[in-house]
Order: sequence, then C-alpha cells, then structure tokens
Amino acid sequence: MTIDHKNPVLRVVPGPGDINANGHIFGGWVLSQMDIAAGIVASRRAGGSVATIAIERMEFIAPIHLRDVISVFAEVERVGRTSMAIRIEVIATRDRGVTDIKVTEALFTFVALDKQHCPRPVDPA
Repeated sequence: MTIDHKNPVLRVVPGPGDINANGHIFGGWVLSQMDIAAGIVASRRAGGSVATIAIERMEFIAPIHLRDVISVFAEVERVGRTSMAIRIEVIATRDRGVTDIKVTEALFTFVALDKQHCPRPVDPA
C-alpha cells in the first residue's frame, strides 16, 4: 500500500529541547509523534478508543534536524477482528521547503477498546 503524501495527519517542528547530544532529534520524540498520528487514524477507523499494542520494523533512515518541519503520514493498511495495522511514514522538510527527506517508517498495530478498556470488534467495512 502506498501512502498518500498530500495530507499529513500531523505536522510539527521539533524544538531545542528535542535534540540529543549529536544535534539530531531524539528517536523517542519521533516515535511519540508517530504514535499520536497513528492513534488519530486508528481511532477514526475504529469509531472510538484504541490502544497501541505493537510497533513493527521501525527504521531510522535519516536524522531529523532542528528547524525541520516533520510531516507524519498514516493510513490503515489492514483491519482484523479487533485490531488495525497503521502504516506510518515521516518526511522531514528542510532548506526552507526545498528538500523533503523520508526519515523513518513503521507499522503500528492498534486494538479497539470498549468502555471497560477491553478489546472490541472493529466494523469490517
């Protein structure tokens, strides 16, 4: 499945507090932005609360720098009985919008939750 890069789910600029000793953005900061975006998509698809249960194959392809604009793209890749796989790609835009670089990607799995925070079925349609 190819992600539509027209409309990011989330767009954010990392700040000085998000930088590690090497001058790049902390991996945990990026992961949290990805989880937020994936959660938005999963919650919309499930029509309610969801929880992250797994992250597959997250790979850092290129570093994120201070002043990069980070765009997080997400889409539903597959739906199971109670779970959904959400494909995430993160693009860093730098050089005042001239350069776009894919910095990471992953597959997040979410489970739909009922009011008692137990797994519930996801509408297959």
